[in-house]
Amino acid sequence: MCGIVGILARGVPVPPEILEAATRSLAHRGPDDSGTLILRAATSEPIEIGLGNRRLAILDLSARGHQPMQDATTGNCIVFNGEIYNYRHLRTILEKEGASFLSDCDTEVLLKAYHRWGERCLDHLRGMFAFALWDAGRQRLFVARDPMGIKPLYYYWSERYFLFASEVRSMLGTGLISRRLDHAGLFNYLNFGSACDPNTLIEGISSLLPGHYLTWEKGAIETRCYWDPIPNRTQDVLEDSEASRNSKVAMIRDLLLESVNLHLVSDVPVGVFLSGGIDSSSLVALLSEIGVRPKTFSLVFREAKYSEAEYSREVASQFRTEHREICITAEDALKEIPGALAAMDQPTIDGVNTYIVSRHTHEAGLKVALSGLGGDEMFAGYSSFRTVPGMERFARPWMHLPKMLRSSAALAYSLTGDSDQTHKLAALVRDPRQVIHPLFLSRMLFTPEQVKSLLPTMDDAAMERASRTNIEMLERSRQLDPINRVAYLEARGYMVNTLLRDSDVMSMAHGLELRVPFVDEHLAGRLMRIPGKWKMNGKTPKPLLVGALENKLPDSVVYRRKQGFTLPFEHWLRNELRRPMEGSLLAKGKSSLSSVLELAAVHEVWRNFLEGKTSWSRPWSLHVLSQWCDLHL
Repeated sequence: MCGIVGILARGVPVPPEILEAATRSLAHRGPDDSGTLILRAATSEPIEIGLGNRRLAILDLSARGHQPMQDATTGNCIVFNGEIYNYRHLRTILEKEGASFLSDCDTEVLLKAYHRWGERCLDHLRGMFAFALWDAGRQRLFVARDPMGIKPLYYYWSERYFLFASEVRSMLGTGLISRRLDHAGLFNYLNFGSACDPNTLIEGISSLLPGHYLTWEKGAIETRCYWDPIPNRTQDVLEDSEASRNSKVAMIRDLLLESVNLHLVSDVPVGVFLSGGIDSSSLVALLSEIGVRPKTFSLVFREAKYSEAEYSREVASQFRTEHREICITAEDALKEIPGALAAMDQPTIDGVNTYIVSRHTHEAGLKVALSGLGGDEMFAGYSSFRTVPGMERFARPWMHLPKMLRSSAALAYSLTGDSDQTHKLAALVRDPRQVIHPLFLSRMLFTPEQVKSLLPTMDDAAMERASRTNIEMLERSRQLDPINRVAYLEARGYMVNTLLRDSDVMSMAHGLELRVPFVDEHLAGRLMRIPGKWKMNGKTPKPLLVGALENKLPDSVVYRRKQGFTLPFEHWLRNELRRPMEGSLLAKGKSSLSSVLELAAVHEVWRNFLEGKTSWSRPWSLHVLSQWCDLHL
C-alpha cells in the first residue's frame, strides 16, 4: 500500500522540488520508504515524466520493493498503490514464460505482467490497485484503477502538464492547478454528501472511474472501461429452482473462501475489524473455516447505548479469536473530529468513525486489517433493497403526466409536513427525471430544489455534468431486475464515492492498509447474475451470505437490529459543537463558502435542525464543506 504521484511535462522540465514536495505530502500513506525519479522521453518534443512514491511495506519488506521501480530490460517504470493478491500465481506463470525477478513483491510482478500482456494484464489481476506505468518503448503513460474502485486515482490534464496522484491535496500542493471549486462536484456533494466520480471538488481534477484505464500518448488522453459487474446479455439466465439456488449458495461459499484467503497475503500480521454485525462476523467465520484464528479488534463505547460489545464478544468467543477491545467514551470520539476533518482529502459527511477505528488499530501495532465493508451492497443488506423497487413503481406513472399536474401534486405532498421525507417525496413527484432514480433520492442529502436555494449561481451545464455518471449507470442497469439494479447502483455509487473513498483516506491517514474481501470483482460479477429475489426473504437478512456460512453465525448476530458504529452527532451539534458550527456557517464573510452558498439558505438549514425538522447530517455537511474549503482554497 502506498501513495503515488506523477508529473508529465511537455516542452518544460519537471520541477524536482515540486515532485519531491508532492511525494512528501503523501508520507502518511507510506511511512516506510520514499522515492522519486525523473525520466526524459526519447522524442522530438521534449517530454519529462516525474514519478513519486511513498511506501507502506506489506509484501517484501526489503529495499528490493523500492519505488519507482524500473525494468532494466524494457526501461518501463511504475509507481503502484495497492495489493495484487494473486501475484504469486502470476509470477509462476511469468517465470514459466521466461521472466526473471529480483524481488518478492507484487510491484515487480505487475511491471513484468504489463511487459508480457500489455493492457490485458488487467484481466489477470485480483486485488485493489491504482498505478501508473511509463511505457518506454511506446513513449506512453498507462494509468489504471481496480475494477471495484477500492483505491483512488486522480488526474489533471492541460496542454503542458498531465498530473496524477492518490490524493487531490497532493496535486493542489504542486501549485500547477488553480484552487477553484468545481460546481458539478459541489452539486454532487450537496446532493449526496460526497463528490461522484469522475467529478471532484476542484475544477480540472478528475477521478479515474473504477474498472477503467487511461493512456497519455503524444499529448492526447483516452479512457476506456475494461470491467463492469453487469453481465453480458449473451450469458445464460439462471434457472429459478431450489436445486439451482442451492448450487449457487455453494458457489458463493467457494468464492467467499477464495477471496478471504487471497486477502491474507501479507508479510506482516493481518487483523480483523469486528463490530459484531453480520458482515464482520462472517469474515471471522470464513477465516475459521480455512483454519485461521485471527486477531480481532473491536472499538467499543463505554456508554452502553452506543456499544456493540456484547455481539463482538460472542463472535470472538465462538470462533476463539485473539480478541482485543479498545474502550472509548463519546467524549473521546468528539476530540477526534478536528483530526478527522484535517484528514479529509475531499469533504464527506462520513468517515469520522473509520478515522477513529483506524487510529486505534494502528496504535495497537497493526499495519493491515480486514473490514466487512461491501457486505450490504453485495448481499442486499440495506433498507433500499426493500423500499426502492416500490418507489420505482410509484414514480413510473408520474413521468408521463403534464408538468403542471406534477407541480400541483408535489405542492400537495409538501403541505403534508415539513420533514426531509416529505421534501424528497415532493421532489420525486415534481420531476422524476431530475431525481434520475428513487435510489438516488433515498441517498440524497439535499433535494435538487434545496441545492438550487443553496447554490443560486449553479448553471445547467454544471448540473448536467454532475448527473451524467448516474444517468449512465442507470442506463447500464436497466437490463437488471429491480433488486440487482439497486445492488449495482449502490455499489457503483454510495460504496465507491463514500464508503471506499472514506475508508482509504481515513485508514491511510494512520498508515493502515484496509482490505475489503467482500468487494471482490469475481464475487460481484457472479452475484449480479443471481436473481434478485434470491437475495431477500422476510425472515433472514442477507440470506445468501448467511446460507453460504451454513448458519454458523450466532442467531443473536444474524437477527439483531442493524446498528453500525454510531456517533452521537445529534447531541454534539446541539451542545459541544454548536458554537463552532454557528461560527463556520452563519458568520457572513468568515468562510470560504460565503461567496458560493446563499447565506439565507444556510441559516434556514441550521434553523430547521434546531427545530427538529431536519437531520443533523445536513448542517454537518455544510460545516465539513466550510472547514475543507478553509483548509484547501
